[in-house]
Amino acid sequence: MIKIDTKAALGAADEKEIDAMRRAAEAAARTLADGDGAGNDFLGWLHLPSSIDEEQLAAVEACAARLRHDCEFIVAVGIGGSYLGAKAVIEALNDQFAAYKPASGARVLFAGNNIGEDYLHDLMGLLAGHKWGIIVISKSGTTTEPAIAFRLLKGQLERELGSEWAARHIVAITDAARGALRGLATQQGYDTFVIPDNVGGRFSVLTPVGLLPIAVAGFDIRALVAGAVDIERGDDELMLTYATMRNALYHSGKKIEILVNFEPRLHFLAEWWKQLYGESEGKDGKGIFPASVDFTTDLHSMGQWIQDGERTIFETVLTVERQLSEVVIPTDETDLDGLNYIAGRRLGEVNHKAELGTRLAHVDGGVPCLVISLPAIDERTLGQLIYFFEKACGISGYMLGVNPFNQPGVEAYKKNMFALLGKPGYEAQTAALEARL
Repeated sequence: MIKIDTKAALGAADEKEIDAMRRAAEAAARTLADGDGAGNDFLGWLHLPSSIDEEQLAAVEACAARLRHDCEFIVAVGIGGSYLGAKAVIEALNDQFAAYKPASGARVLFAGNNIGEDYLHDLMGLLAGHKWGIIVISKSGTTTEPAIAFRLLKGQLERELGSEWAARHIVAITDAARGALRGLATQQGYDTFVIPDNVGGRFSVLTPVGLLPIAVAGFDIRALVAGAVDIERGDDELMLTYATMRNALYHSGKKIEILVNFEPRLHFLAEWWKQLYGESEGKDGKGIFPASVDFTTDLHSMGQWIQDGERTIFETVLTVERQLSEVVIPTDETDLDGLNYIAGRRLGEVNHKAELGTRLAHVDGGVPCLVISLPAIDERTLGQLIYFFEKACGISGYMLGVNPFNQPGVEAYKKNMFALLGKPGYEAQTAALEARL
């Protein structure tokens, strides 16, 4: 089971502030449980893990098995929460050099999370001449980035492999009854899965949005869900502790939270976490700014700022107790690199000592440190971590006095983009923006 340690952060916030934040966290947790807070029509994730039944899991696994068998590549098309959760889990569990080794099933690629022309061009070039399929993820089917990618990829798939192949190897994860993608899926006969109306994108990794790509990649979605159930059915102590301390630190002037890992495979877990907290808390002029670093790599870049820069930050460190592999440092007779003093030790031990040394140095430099311990990087642990962060986010958002489940600020860039592209209905905005430019 995952654990949290706050000892290295206690001195950075007043005890009375911590006590006040604990009471606020408990009140926020009650609001969440009672379902009477802001955004309460998007609480479907709260009891989602324990509500996933055998029929749902079997359907996802069967679809994934067919795609893995038939295809060399599956492109998951989505943006934000429609891709980050799946990407985080797949990258955490995958062989980090899988792309350079023979595949045992379909490789999962991602599109629709940017509008990079070169990115789509290169992806389409890679797919040419191969057997592949698409998982398209969108409630509406009209979100600009995934809609563009899907239009391009769907056309290529139909041209290269035929409309019958495309109909069998495009899977739509979308609204149950409405929207452009639902209509297209019905018309074309695509297999479909439903995004629940009461689950927002950034909380959707344990729906088919995340489960299908993860299963296609060959990982155990049952263990992932079971891990989430571990936390859902336990008490709220882990989430209350995390929400309490991060808000106490925020009120003491620590405005930036840096999620730290010492395992390269956790990079995209941090990207998912940044969206979860940034989109949930950053509104109404409030919110802790979520950032992340990969250590020890970033100790040679961002490490200087973290150690000696403005003291407006705190760290949350993900520490991993058990490694998947064993690499031992050999002895060298010449010892020109001066490393014989650690010969015979596992690389994981050296990495852990680097982690401990970094944490001590940063605390000495005025950076409070929360530590979240993971037993290992496996499906069950990741399921625990995902649900832990989700529920703590709901609690923390209510503590800030915001609606954690909307994202009004995301629309601002879209309106400008539509106007600048000349979308019908935006003529007045187009003229105003062009005058400014």
